[in-house]
Amino acid sequence: MSEKKIIAVVGATGAQGGGLVRAILNDPSGGFAARAITRDVNSDKAKALAALGAEVVAANAHDVDSLKSAFEGADGAYCVTFFWDHFSPEKEQAEAQAMVEAARHANLQHVIWSTLEDTRQWVPLSDDRIPTLMGKYKVPHFDSKGESNHFFTDAGLPTTFMLTSFYWDNLIHFGMGPKKGEDGKLVFALPMGDKKLPGIAAEDIGKCAYGIFKRGSELIGKTVGIAGEHLTGVQMAEGLTGALGEPVKYYPVPFDVYRGFGFPGAEDLGNMFQFKHDFEEYFCGARDLSFSRSINPEILTFADWLAQNKDRIALE
Repeated sequence: MSEKKIIAVVGATGAQGGGLVRAILNDPSGGFAARAITRDVNSDKAKALAALGAEVVAANAHDVDSLKSAFEGADGAYCVTFFWDHFSPEKEQAEAQAMVEAARHANLQHVIWSTLEDTRQWVPLSDDRIPTLMGKYKVPHFDSKGESNHFFTDAGLPTTFMLTSFYWDNLIHFGMGPKKGEDGKLVFALPMGDKKLPGIAAEDIGKCAYGIFKRGSELIGKTVGIAGEHLTGVQMAEGLTGALGEPVKYYPVPFDVYRGFGFPGAEDLGNMFQFKHDFEEYFCGARDLSFSRSINPEILTFADWLAQNKDRIALE
């Protein structure tokens, strides 16, 4: 058997990278080996990946030399940035540039860049319907990734640009799940009006990335979007009602109210939901469900995800 192609996975202990490492390791005959890149090789998550059979190496997205070492000898790489660690678009773009430089140095044959739209292409800074943040962004954690796309194309890297979707896991980890109102009844609040929100199980992002790598050069140079389902807030509340065994009512939070919630990133996320709402047809269309299933036949629906995770949703 020929030697396995090494895929270097940035952020291997995170939601996206971890899913890809596990997808590679769960397919021993697939022809790929996983190199898990993490800042702390001694973390519990890193040790768990090593126990599964991953090669675990240390590197930091801000240290291009460490990335060059981590990418050396690999065939491909999964590149993802860490906006929510620092809330800085400029740092995120510096991370992307460092990955590009390391990928060029290693002469990689296939790079997947986990990206999102630069929303300013739809809502220019002069358009006040979505507030401008930090002086030059509409949705900073989207815009900085989309603006970074050109680093990959300018460098001539063989790249697939992968647009991700809302993590259903946010209902567990970021307090976005249903909450009990004063009357004791569950309310699911989301600033999406009556529009559909493309969503996905976080683990499926990595599985989709693995499906792209398995396609070889077919998707190089292309932008692809992934999602498990496109659902309205009402449909998500109906799914939650069935899974949790008690009524859940959907409340469409006004965008301005959401922006004013005051938690770190509230304005960014409020603008994000407004962009997804106002440009629903484009946003859903860019995340094709049949394509997503073609690269990841096991992709979960929201009902599938709820069946596996309902007990992890804290009902406050």
